[in-house]
Parts: sequence; structure tokens; C-alpha cells
Amino acid sequence: MPSSSAAHPHPPAPGHGAKIPHLGDFHVPPRVAAITALAIPIGAAAALVAVALLKLIALVTNLCFYGRFDFSATAPHGTPHHWLLVVMPVVGGLAIGLMARYGSEKIRGHGMPEAIESILIGGSRVQPRVAALKPLSAAISIGTGGPFGAEGPIIMTGGAVGSIISQHLRVTTDERKALLVAGSAAGMAATFNAPLAAILLAVELLLFEWRPRSYVPVAVAAVTAALVRGPLLGTAPLFGGAHVPGHLPTSAYGLCVVAGLAAGLLALAATWLVYFSEDLFAKLPFHWMWWPAIGGAIIGIGGLFEPRALGVGYDVIDQLLTGRATTGLIIGILVVKTLIWGLSLGSGTSGGVLAPMFMIGGALGAAEGLVFPHVSPGFWALVSLAGVLGGVMRSPLTGIVFCLELTHEMNALIPMVITASAAYLLSVIVLKRSVLTEKLARRGMHLTREYSVDPLETHLVRQLETPIRLTLRTDQTVGDAAALLHAAYQAGDPDRILTQRLYPVLDGDTLTGVVTRHRLVHGSDDDSTPLAGIARPAVTAHDDETLRTLANRMAEHDITRILIISRDQQPRLEGVVSLRQLLHARRVDLHEEQHAQRHLFLRPPRSQSLVVASSQVGAQPRPEGEALARAASD
Repeated sequence: MPSSSAAHPHPPAPGHGAKIPHLGDFHVPPRVAAITALAIPIGAAAALVAVALLKLIALVTNLCFYGRFDFSATAPHGTPHHWLLVVMPVVGGLAIGLMARYGSEKIRGHGMPEAIESILIGGSRVQPRVAALKPLSAAISIGTGGPFGAEGPIIMTGGAVGSIISQHLRVTTDERKALLVAGSAAGMAATFNAPLAAILLAVELLLFEWRPRSYVPVAVAAVTAALVRGPLLGTAPLFGGAHVPGHLPTSAYGLCVVAGLAAGLLALAATWLVYFSEDLFAKLPFHWMWWPAIGGAIIGIGGLFEPRALGVGYDVIDQLLTGRATTGLIIGILVVKTLIWGLSLGSGTSGGVLAPMFMIGGALGAAEGLVFPHVSPGFWALVSLAGVLGGVMRSPLTGIVFCLELTHEMNALIPMVITASAAYLLSVIVLKRSVLTEKLARRGMHLTREYSVDPLETHLVRQLETPIRLTLRTDQTVGDAAALLHAAYQAGDPDRILTQRLYPVLDGDTLTGVVTRHRLVHGSDDDSTPLAGIARPAVTAHDDETLRTLANRMAEHDITRILIISRDQQPRLEGVVSLRQLLHARRVDLHEEQHAQRHLFLRPPRSQSLVVASSQVGAQPRPEGEALARAASD
């Protein structure tokens, strides 16, 4: 490997030259196949857990309100003993408070923030006792009349199944995350018979990436869960359709925007209500163990006004989506369900948010249907349901597909896209956090849900490397090298040797290590020490690798500069890249994001005419590749 002192040739422009065979659209490690195989039993197990939880909720409901041992689905409002509507939610709250204090505090809440927290800071590890206590607490909470859904606890429990299985295996943290999310998606797919919505929820909310290594196991688990669910709970859509016609009046599309904005406002109010309630409970002068019981009392009082607001309420959702709900039921659900859900969830009880949003969103749309032009029975309830999901969860694609899978109403696709997108836009503009992420922010964590391609992944090393102007030999001493640097300093560094800062140490043509300028100038080594004795192993890269790969390698080895070598059979030194240059590449990306510029004009302004004139005498605009290359001067 000969020394290099000549300037590196100008890098080729991006998009030119031979194909780089080792780079592709995705990075797919061979272990993906093994992780995907594990997702099959995890999906099946999560589906069985989801079915068991639904049956357990039905059993608790039958025991508490009807005094019978029965696993068939029922609702609290049909009980002949109306005093139970007040008493049972309080009893359930007491039981949950005791389980949270003496079992695990992680059973409190609706499950999704806990699943996200486990992924972000817990290494995707879930305690086995949480896997047992979370579904039990949810069954007690919902079965005693809590106005919640089973999906949040099932997401947490299904994720716990995937996490516990993976904790018994030798896997990486990212692989364990994929299996945890696979279990969560499987539980949700089995609960609602909505595998595609479950996959989208995993992508939009839980995975924090879009990669084959995580998507494929999640998809396999969700499909497996849906197949397991079929013989146990059926394959028909969960709710009746709104019978949306194939052709809608143009005015309906415009009113979908109005419905979306109304859904966004309701999402804002619901999110505010949950955390307003949580703040109020935090001010109470006694232990949080008693808070769910107070939340149960709120539920019971609401049940006196509108008994059908208690429980999961799938029968009520079906009435709203098929246009069979009365005006009294619509207003009662919209007001009472929203209040008791938001206030009681802030008490720290156990329950999910999706089913309540189905009911509240459907009630909002049904109320709009009282004044909007008629399209079909339940049409406005359906599109508003999608809007509320898009606004509350900040996951519009999940909300849209969810509604499609719940009702099989393909004709409502475009109206739901309009409504969900309008609600989503209003929600993200007004609120920094959603009901799913605000709790994490209150625990001191920052979560961003924006996905974008890393700008370092779109540039190659060859666009950034700077030439190596000085190499050293193993038989030289520290004093010899220091003298070379001192001479360059005295000469004003005409060859810019001092800006290199990282110097290769060669034994003939072979690279044996590197030494930094700081070590040579400020180190405590004796001047007679050979460089072979202080050189550290060289960390190298190739000019056809991406800057992201380079940044990862720097982080792995805790260095700020890296040598670039060729891929020849006898590698040669090509250059060096510093951390400062990588930051320059990020500055280019920031410039593209923040700098607004107009390029086309009906009538070119004077300033543009001057630019055109200057370009005709040789001044050319610099392409992005040259912008990166300018970092070489740093």
C-alpha cells in the first residue's frame, strides 16, 4: 500500500459510473428467515390469548351483572338490577388498584404507551407477570362496566407473549422488538379480524422503522392470528355495513372535510380530557391505588344517565354504523361516553382506547347525519369514525384501513381518506402529542413519529473524502513525526498537512495502524519511541460505502476520523473522512428542508437575468455533489 501525497481526483458525480453491487434498496440479514418462522407460533399464541381475553370479559360481565357463569358476549346495560351499574364499576376499580399496587404498576393505563415504552427504553423486555396481570385487569375493568376496549390490553399482552418467547432465545434487541410487535399485531388482528390494520398500526406506531427485517415477521404473525381466529370467532366483518353507494354527490366530499375537522376537534377534546383527568387525580391526597375506584364511581354515575355507554359496546357501534341509533342514544353516547371514558381513564385503570373511539366517532357522525344530506344509513358515522381514529391516534392509514376491515365498505374509501386526513392535519397542527404518546412525554421521554430516509444513506464516501497528504513509517520515531509537523507549521503548511489530523503508519506498502496529531504533539511519549509502538489499529472504509455506514462505524469504534482504502487486491490509501464532514452532509439536507427558493417565473426578475448572464460567461451552479465535496476544505 504506497503512501499518498497527491491530491485525490475530483469525485464522480452522483448517478454516474458503474453499478455498486453491494448496495441495495434494503438490508436483509439472513436471520430474518428464522425470526419470521418464530412469528408463526407467536401469532397463533397471541390469537389464542386475544380470544381468551374476549371470553374472559364476557364471563366477568355475566357474573357481575347477570349472576350467571356464561362465556357468551353480553352488555352491562341489559341487567335487571340497575343498581349494579353504579356498584360494579367501583368494585372493579378497587380490584384493579390492588392488582396494580401489589402485582405490577404496569397494568395501569390503556396499554399502548406501556408497549411503546418497553420498545424504546426497555429493550423490548416485558415481565411475565405483566403478561398475566394485564389481561386479567382488563377483563375486570371492562367486565364490571368500564367504557373501554380490549385492544390496548391485548396489544400489551400479545407483545408480552412475543417478548417472553424471544427472551428465552439468543436474539438481538431489534429482533426481540420485531417479535414483540408481531405479538401485538397478532393480538389486534385476532380481536377485530383486521390483519392489515394491525400491520399498519405496528408500522405507524410501534416499530419506528420500515424494514423487511421487522415488517415480514409482523405480517406473518398478523395473518397467522387471523387464520387462527376464523374457526373460533368467525371471519365476517365485526360491524354491519353502511351500504355506501358507488357514486356520491359532490357535496358529500366537501362535507367530509367538515366532518374531518369536527372529528379532529373531538380528538383534541378527548386527548385533553384524559390528561386533565390524570392531573386532577395526581392532586388527590391519598395513594393512587384508590384512584381507579373513584374512576369507577364516575363510570357508575354516567351509567345512570346512559347505561349503554358502559362496557365495550359493540352492539351500540353496530347500531350507529347501520343507521339504527335513535337521537337520544346518539347524544347520550357522544356526551356520556366521552366524559366517563376520559375521566376514568385518567384514574389509571386498565382499558383500551380504540373501541371507545369507535363509539364516540360513530356517535359524532350519526349526530352530523341528523343535519347533513342523507347518503346512506350510517355513512356519516362511518367516515367520522375514521376521522376520530386519525385524529386521536395520529395514524390515519390505520384508521382508514381499520374501518374498511371492520365493515367491508369499499365505496367509503375516498370519503374516509378525506375525513381522516383532515382530522389528522388539524390534530398534528394543534397538539404536539397524541393520547398515545403524551404519557411518555410526561415521563421525560421524547418520541418522534416522523419517518424519513437518513440523508447520510443517500451519499457515498467518494463524494466527501479528502486526500491524504502525509503518511508515516513504522521505523520513524515520535520525534521524527513531531519534527515534520513542526516544519509544516513553520512553513505555513502549504500542503495543508496539519489539517489532516490522522496519519497512516506504513510498513513498506502495508498499512499497520494510525496515529493522531494530538498524540504526536501533546502525548507523553518519549521522542525516541518508534511509531510502531504507539500506532493503534486502523479503522477503514471504502469509497463506495454510504456515509451512514461510515457514521455507524465511527460510533462503533468511538473515533471521529476514518481512513478510506480501495477494494483492490493490493489496497491503496484513497483519503480520509472526518465527523465534521459527515455533519456537513447533514447541513446540506437541512438546507434542502428549510431553504425556500423559486425556480420558474412567468417573467424572469432582474436578479435571475443577472444569474443567466453570468452563467453564459462561465459561472455554473454547483451541483449537490460539489456541495458535499466543498467539505474537503474543512
